[in-house]
Amino acid sequence: MARDVFDRPLGNLRLSVTDRCNLRCAYCMPETDYVWLPRRDVLTFEELDTVVAAFVSLGVERVRLTGGEPLLRRDLSELVGLLVRRPGVREVALTTNGILLREQAPALRAAGLHRVTVSLDTLQPERFRTLTRRDDLRRVLEGIAAARDAGFAGLKLDTVVMRGTNDDEVLDLLEFAKSQCAEIRFIEYMDVGGATQWSRERVVSGAEIVARIQQRYGFATPLPERGSAPAERFRLPDGTVFGVIASTTAPFCGACDRSRVTADGHLYTCLYATQGLDLRAPLRAGASVADLAALVGAQWAGRRDRGAEDRLRIRDRAALVSADTLRQNPRLEMHTRGG
Repeated sequence: MARDVFDRPLGNLRLSVTDRCNLRCAYCMPETDYVWLPRRDVLTFEELDTVVAAFVSLGVERVRLTGGEPLLRRDLSELVGLLVRRPGVREVALTTNGILLREQAPALRAAGLHRVTVSLDTLQPERFRTLTRRDDLRRVLEGIAAARDAGFAGLKLDTVVMRGTNDDEVLDLLEFAKSQCAEIRFIEYMDVGGATQWSRERVVSGAEIVARIQQRYGFATPLPERGSAPAERFRLPDGTVFGVIASTTAPFCGACDRSRVTADGHLYTCLYATQGLDLRAPLRAGASVADLAALVGAQWAGRRDRGAEDRLRIRDRAALVSADTLRQNPRLEMHTRGG
């Protein structure tokens, strides 16, 4: 298994299949216009499968399909089928905003997809319109129900909590997750990629979220064996389990084993990284799986990223990059590298 300079293993791959998205969430895509990756540069399913093969040869066992919105990629279940049949891949998961999930959940399940995570930041239709600039909350809720009905075990909901925006819904969202037999994870607002309107004041810390939940439900017992998982998980007295991802106030860089590949084949070893490794050019020039693995292995071996910890030490902390910089280099966008 490949290891970096801090002895962190390469265990997980977040694979973006498109940079396009059908929402414009305030914490990810707040600007009015965006520069998109040229379609000719986006990797085919066969190319994505080859990239995964290289990562698997280095120890990766779990692959998560992301975007943008991955369900915008036509016939995504075909890629799922390719990946789940690849020796060494233990799990293929999907993160989606849920808008197209109702229609695609049965095919994804039939193709062998193991787990689904749906982003859900509010249960209020008007607030959803404000947050996303779209009127699709009903379709998201239908998608969650469809995933449950399709038989996906371990269904998860992800909520980015922002002060003054949706932090008053933490308990309502927890109750909704319980009603759907899903586990919810509350995520601190992060200053990565396209979060051009981020400010420290809008961050609701994981500790504060847990405290609010305990006021209603009683003591939240921390669960052991977090390992490299981003979420710290808790169990309430009634048995309900929820998670908190405190990337902003309590980074977990020391255990991070995740790599990210954009839809056009650029590897990033940290969500905060500003430089990546082009895998598309050698791939399309005829590089073998072993050739790609050598490139990825060398990049990981030299990895020193501790991006969230570095950001935490900045006293006058603001958004990571400006809108102008993002337009010049769209691979810095969170929706491009699969946040």
